Amino acid sequence: MNTLARKLIFICVSFTFIAFSAITVASPVIKIVMEGPFEENYDKVSQSLEANRFFVIFEPNIGNSLTYFKERWGDEYNQNGYEEIQSLVFCNPWYVNQIINKDPEMAALCPLSVTLLHKNNKTELLFIRPSQIKPDSPAQPLLIKLEGDIVNALEQARMED
Repeated sequence: MNTLARKLIFICVSFTFIAFSAITVASPVIKIVMEGPFEENYDKVSQSLEANRFFVIFEPNIGNSLTYFKERWGDEYNQNGYEEIQSLVFCNPWYVNQIINKDPEMAALCPLSVTLLHKNNKTELLFIRPSQIKPDSPAQPLLIKLEGDIVNALEQARMED
């Protein structure tokens, strides 16, 4: 093999390594930002989940629970200054059944939740991506579909702004 061919192969291989080094693994957390008052955003998210057959089964007000520790924690309390911190805990029985049929370990996902953090008229929706929990799961195609359906519901809520 001549020198030019070796140099060309070296450049191609080097370029490939450089290109792939820039690729990062998707974050396990999806973050969607909504503008407006917290109560309106919260209602939009709750209604959109329900409209998409994700039934809200519990609505913990995490912010209220944390306020009980404000004095005890002092400077460590709510350092990011969130005005509201709440979650919506939800489930879709069809998905639960299908996922358990494929991979019973993934029953740990049920129920799912979205956490809402609010300050300065912005609400951040935080959702852990089911497809990132166990990528080699036999239920992975279902987890990807589930994730897509939930993100779609959250995006629908955001689009109502």
